[in-house]
Amino acid sequence: MSCSKLLFLFFIHLFFCKPIFAEVFLSPDEIPKSFLNFAKKDEIFDWMVGIRREIHENPELGYEEFETSKLVRQELDKMGIPYKYPFAITGVVGYIGTGEPPFVAIRADMDALPLQEMVEWDHKSKNHGKMHACGHDAHVAMLLGAAKILQQHTHLIKGTVVLVFQPAEEGGGGAKKMIEEGALENVEAIFGIHSSTFLPPGEVSTRAGPLLAGSGFFEAVISGRGGHAAIPQHSIDPILAASNVIISLQHLVSREADPLDSQVVTVGKFQGGDAFNVIPDSVTIGGTFRAFSSESLLHLKQRIEQVILGQAAVLRCNATVNFEAENKIFFPPTVNNNDLHELFTTVAGEMLGSAGVKEMQPLMGSEDFSFYQEIIPGYFFFVGMKDETLEQPTFHHSPHFTINEGGLAVGAALHASLVVRYISDSRMGAPVIDHRRHDEL
Repeated sequence: MSCSKLLFLFFIHLFFCKPIFAEVFLSPDEIPKSFLNFAKKDEIFDWMVGIRREIHENPELGYEEFETSKLVRQELDKMGIPYKYPFAITGVVGYIGTGEPPFVAIRADMDALPLQEMVEWDHKSKNHGKMHACGHDAHVAMLLGAAKILQQHTHLIKGTVVLVFQPAEEGGGGAKKMIEEGALENVEAIFGIHSSTFLPPGEVSTRAGPLLAGSGFFEAVISGRGGHAAIPQHSIDPILAASNVIISLQHLVSREADPLDSQVVTVGKFQGGDAFNVIPDSVTIGGTFRAFSSESLLHLKQRIEQVILGQAAVLRCNATVNFEAENKIFFPPTVNNNDLHELFTTVAGEMLGSAGVKEMQPLMGSEDFSFYQEIIPGYFFFVGMKDETLEQPTFHHSPHFTINEGGLAVGAALHASLVVRYISDSRMGAPVIDHRRHDEL
């Protein structure tokens, strides 16, 4: 066969046949849409839904996620993805790519809440008093979905993606323990995702800078002298003292805080006495305080202690204040890196269109993802999972919590797209993150 005929056949094949390795020729701005289409394939989407439902049926509390962790490892084994285990008792860290820099991480939390599920459906929790009422079952499914996407497109990864499956986000500070045990070794940036029951599938929301508040807890015992309610002059009433304390604590926000610096002090615990005609010896109160900067959080902590001790003394009582409640630790504010915000809005816009990317107001909720952001640049965002069959969205941490599983494909594809773009931009020579610039709170 002549050279000219061979050349003619080659051009016919090039123009009329689909290349076997079409993915190789995707431009960076085509990857998000391509990944989303991949995640929406029946075999991929149905697999993610199955993972989510299996985890939902078998919820486990913080540091008890043994079966969830086992499921994660089994799925990583099936995909041929290497991992290290355990971190922080049940945590798993997987690796996709070359094993060389740049290293970028994506994270999912695995723990459930101590709630009895009130939603009647085929996949209701089988563990009495435990429920995935914050969407962590979906978070794990989306991270595994991202892993499957990435493992099918390893030719696009000229670095290393680190998959962080973390225990105990719900107050246990699992992120802190993951860091202490080396889960972020070599990692230079990290992305985290959360379900939103107020956004429909196909929309995401986030913002640069402060996104979620830092939070702390306090408990105080106010001691007086008990006695009969009919002769209060012979007693020192700790209930009256505790009541004054609670009123005064509210002044910390209304009279001392800058109105433009949002803060919260809430007393949610008041225990004292068990008889209507007896003044007790002591009262125990407890609560939470929240702010969007570490400085404001520290100031609130100092003033809470001063107010409790001072107001108790005014009414002749003694008080002790404890900020180290069991299984409750201080969470820093969740502050999104500005450079990663630019990357996120670009990638999410390419996938969902500009109308699908919403800027949200900061929330007073807390997230232990903030511990990662204390040591490396991090970015946290919400993916729409609103159940549109309901008249009103369900709130997180509610026994009636439900999600729209249609959002799983978006979350998985966005996770995968973000890390591929991060690595690609880093390899192009221009750093994604300007380490000379410090984000302001």
